[in-house]
Amino acid sequence: MKKFNVSLLTGALLASTSVFAQTTAITNATVHTMTEAGVLEGATVVIENGTITAVNPGNVSADKTIDAQGRVLTPGFIGSMNQLGLVEVSAVAGSRDGGDDKAGIDFDASPAFNPRSSLIPYGRKGGITQNVVIPHGGKSIFEGLAFVVDLSGEFNSVLKTSTALVIDMDASGSGSRAMKYKTLTEKLEAQQEKLAKGKKDDKKDAKKPSREELVLTAVLKGEIPVVAEVERASDILEVLKVKEQFGLKLVLWGVNDAVLVKDEIAKAKVPVVISAVSNLPSSFSSLHAALTNAGKLERAGVKVLLSGFAFEGAHNLYQLRFDAGIAVAHGMSYEGALKAVTSNIAETFGLDGGKIASGQRADLVLWSADPFEFSTTLDKLWINGEEVSTESRHDKLRERYTTDSDMPRAYTK
Repeated sequence: MKKFNVSLLTGALLASTSVFAQTTAITNATVHTMTEAGVLEGATVVIENGTITAVNPGNVSADKTIDAQGRVLTPGFIGSMNQLGLVEVSAVAGSRDGGDDKAGIDFDASPAFNPRSSLIPYGRKGGITQNVVIPHGGKSIFEGLAFVVDLSGEFNSVLKTSTALVIDMDASGSGSRAMKYKTLTEKLEAQQEKLAKGKKDDKKDAKKPSREELVLTAVLKGEIPVVAEVERASDILEVLKVKEQFGLKLVLWGVNDAVLVKDEIAKAKVPVVISAVSNLPSSFSSLHAALTNAGKLERAGVKVLLSGFAFEGAHNLYQLRFDAGIAVAHGMSYEGALKAVTSNIAETFGLDGGKIASGQRADLVLWSADPFEFSTTLDKLWINGEEVSTESRHDKLRERYTTDSDMPRAYTK
């Protein structure tokens, strides 16, 4: 009896391992690798256990083979700077979890993330496989901590927390923006002094640092970037000075006036997150908003990341590929736009993904043609190596209201 149980258990384990280790080969694809390999025609990509294990191997041996028939294979697109999973209906307060009046430096909204939000399947339809979610904070200039999720819809889809500290350095409805710089520099200086004093004292019974102090320490050590929301050119230059003073790992966000100081941004090697479709000034700080800005920044040598509008981005994440296409139509290179929604975001925020190469996370999208074209369809999508449905609430509503039924037109059985 004992021997039977052991062999039965062994067989079950072997069967489980076999299923988990299933390999998938995508063959005959036009692969945009986002690496030095460039674009590979008629290429093969092999994925296993959530990872890309080979690109164009000599011999292909897989449990499942998908013939792409020359179609386009890209890394999964990565959204950023939005409240996906933290807001469902903007006008309904009970469905908004992105901010709080008491929010500050250590505000982490990830426990409130809802992986079953109806906005997530809709984002998948646009080829989005990961997203950098940001809080919108409270009354402080410190909005809180960004975190990273995948769009699998699973309850374990929060991949990384404390990804970046988000700060608001833009103009306010009241008060002076000069006070924002004072607040920021004083916080950083105070933490610098604490760290210096701690090194000198080196006491075993030293007071345990607060969560706020841990975040500031990570920022000062360059372990996490600071995402500064800023628009006006003069403000961008001031933020660059703060970066230089404290040795920060900085990311600029918004930056509709960045074209005026693009050379300074490129020299400082600071990435920018910009909306490709921001073409009208929303304030006196963004008078130079234009559809040509992404292309101008790219040509100046700035690493560009494309995102939608912050508070609309969660609902319109699907449109990111069209935004990238608009950027290309107004002067951005095709490869630059593709990097701006894949590898540039992954590199800036330290994510696994954004490239098609051996060892990378298997977030992949198979398109019928050029993903930036309006007529192109998404044929298949993989998140962490698993093929995921692209059906959204919109599809279900269409089916409900177009299905033949004995009920009145607006209903189905």
